[in-house]
Amino acid sequence: MMAALSETFPVAGYYSRPLPAAAAAPLRARPLQQRRRAGAKGARGAAGAARRVGAPRSMGLLERTRKEWFILGIVLVIAVAKLEPAVGVKGGPLKPEITITYIAVSAIFFNSGLSLKTEELTSALMHVKLHLFVQIFTLVFFPTAIWLFLQVLSVTPINEWLLKGLQTVGCMPPPVSSAVILTKAVGGNEAAAIFNSAFGSFLGIIITPLLLLLFLGSSSSVPFTSIFSQLFMTVVVPLIIGQIVRRHIKDWLERKKPPFGAISSCVLLMIIYTTFCDTFSNPNIDLDKFSLIIIVFIIFFVQLSFMLLTFLFSTRNNSGFTPADTVAIIFCSTHKSLTLGIPMLKIVFSGYEHLSLISVPLLIYHPAQILLGSVLVPTIKSWMVSRQKALKLTRQPKAPVKV
Repeated sequence: MMAALSETFPVAGYYSRPLPAAAAAPLRARPLQQRRRAGAKGARGAAGAARRVGAPRSMGLLERTRKEWFILGIVLVIAVAKLEPAVGVKGGPLKPEITITYIAVSAIFFNSGLSLKTEELTSALMHVKLHLFVQIFTLVFFPTAIWLFLQVLSVTPINEWLLKGLQTVGCMPPPVSSAVILTKAVGGNEAAAIFNSAFGSFLGIIITPLLLLLFLGSSSSVPFTSIFSQLFMTVVVPLIIGQIVRRHIKDWLERKKPPFGAISSCVLLMIIYTTFCDTFSNPNIDLDKFSLIIIVFIIFFVQLSFMLLTFLFSTRNNSGFTPADTVAIIFCSTHKSLTLGIPMLKIVFSGYEHLSLISVPLLIYHPAQILLGSVLVPTIKSWMVSRQKALKLTRQPKAPVKV
């Protein structure tokens, strides 16, 4: 009876007359096949859903890696320098005395000249208040504050030559690369950063040796002409050439939008690598771990404190600085030049037995300022964007109230 019903109505509602047994057989099997297909389809759907759940995690990690590639690159080049420092030392296969001192720095400023709009650089020249703030903070306030701080640290058991090295850090001019790159990464006033890097470097040729003599008391003479000519050739000339080239390929640059920031960051990684090669290959660096660890903490403390101080000063009411100006001020006022600093130390302190120890804080400060700045780039950028939006809203005229 049940067999007859199943043959007559294999699928309820679809058939109203009996079917032959031969025709009814496949229909009896069809629900099972459909269930199997539905089960397979459900399994595929579940797997797809699982992949969709896992996809954001893997994509998030990949996206995070892409955003933080520069920090990962810093860790990588330091590790490589530690494993094989002989490759990047002066006179080594990379010839950093040529590739870094001249080619790398020139490439950074040629890249900046190529990417910077001429009208922005012209407007930066007229921002006198910003330039005065940066240069006075860098070359007057910074070394004086460090000197006062060292008067307190002098009673501690920290190695005295490392403390002298901290004073040399305070006397250094702004860097010719890192402040510009980090300002560009945030989206700040790149033109102002370039101007202050170049102008501060020129001032440093004269002022830095005088500050070193004032605070540390060496009597060596400094060849101003050779240092000035090197700065002119590696900073000013590449910047001018970049501007000239930009005028001829401006349309192509606007259309293709080359990755100027990534190029400069790669060059900076090369500078960091050779810097740590010099550090790890120096056999004369012999000091207790306690002093070295304390100096590292002091360096990060000084950088964070001065960055916060410049932020507070430049964001005061009626300061006259835009959020983009504040970004340039933060980086240019607190960063110190290793490229100019090491040659000056070797000249001013020529013959010093502890010259290598005096150089250690600057060797630490340079990569530390890049690492710290890179970590803070997202935070500073978020603040700048939100601040710009808030200022834009306050400047919009209010709609008249209808009575």
